[in-house]
Amino acid sequence: MAAPESENSSSATAPWENKRGPSGTPPVRRMLPWLGLLALLVLIVWGLLPKPAIIETGVAARAPLTVRVSEEGKTRVRNRYIVAAPVAGKMRRVPLKPGDPVEAGKTTLTTIESVVAPLLDPRARLQAEAAVSKHEAARKQAEESLAAARSALKLAAAELERVRSVKRDGALSESARDQAEANAAIKSAEVRALEFSLQVIDYELAQARAVLERPDVSTAGNLVAVNSPVSGRVLKVMQESETIISPGTPIVEIGDPTDIEIEAEILSRDAVGMKPGDPVDIEQWGGEIPLKGRVRRIEPSAFTKISALGVEEQRVYVLTDLIDPPDTAKTLGDRYRVEVRVAVWHSDEVLVVPAGALFREGNAWKTYVHQDGKARIISIEAGHTDGRLTEVISGLNAGDKVLLHPPDTVKDGSSVHERD
Repeated sequence: MAAPESENSSSATAPWENKRGPSGTPPVRRMLPWLGLLALLVLIVWGLLPKPAIIETGVAARAPLTVRVSEEGKTRVRNRYIVAAPVAGKMRRVPLKPGDPVEAGKTTLTTIESVVAPLLDPRARLQAEAAVSKHEAARKQAEESLAAARSALKLAAAELERVRSVKRDGALSESARDQAEANAAIKSAEVRALEFSLQVIDYELAQARAVLERPDVSTAGNLVAVNSPVSGRVLKVMQESETIISPGTPIVEIGDPTDIEIEAEILSRDAVGMKPGDPVDIEQWGGEIPLKGRVRRIEPSAFTKISALGVEEQRVYVLTDLIDPPDTAKTLGDRYRVEVRVAVWHSDEVLVVPAGALFREGNAWKTYVHQDGKARIISIEAGHTDGRLTEVISGLNAGDKVLLHPPDTVKDGSSVHERD
């Protein structure tokens, strides 16, 4: 009776026990490798699917737009004066330094005095001594000639006295009397001429002897004071030390550093659109607030300048006046660097988009528009630009979202996702 019970108990299976297959492996465990392979295939397919490009967008909107031409410039004193040496001589040291104030007609910049005679080299000295000897010999010759002329004059005067002493008529002809008087007059003139000739030789001899001498120079009456022609400040001292100068040598540069203007070298193609009176913003001058200015003059002649890249450029000087500069701007001096932005075009309201949203295909301007998660390329007509914003004449409406700097992977119809 006990055997049947053991068979029933061994053949009965508990409901919580897993069913096993013929090999004894559960069915779920046999399916695990296939499930892993299926998951790997899903991951590969998901990885190969194109993902939306992450982009940044801007909005087309109506706003004021001002087109400016930006260029580096520098300040300069409006009126500058270069004081030069009026005479040749020995210039004394200039006591002034750049920045010192000067007053017109009162501040003495320097004084110029006469110089001593230059030293003679051996050859020049020998020539000077030979010249002295020559003039001394000529003087002796002139003295002998003068002595002979005086003797002849004495003889002619005695002959004239004898002729005049003859009182009887007919004893002496009129021609003989006239000849005696003329001879006496000629001899007298020769004596005077030789006396003047001797004086000339004496002057030449003194001049020749002066070449050999080096007399001491007296400053009395030999100093020339060079005064400032205008009031202002010393901008630059060209010749500071004591030296021998010639007439016209630059000594000091003077100007008023509070009366400055802005000088900018503008490309000729940009200067064509400018005119006197255009508003100007002066930035990067050292203050937080840009200074206001106005174009005063556009010079008519351009000049060639080599850029940093080695390209020849035609540039024009554009001069700008400051308008009511603040007190902080009074520290600007001569030749300070600034950045000039000249307004050449302005509109109070135009449709604009960020300049980074536009690109060229051939000769046409195009942009990508963000529509329902897709990038759609459209052609537009662009107008003026200030480098940050560009005017859109046609092709867009206010409120349209455009892609900013779209990556190369974005094409027409590509899926895009806007960056948070």
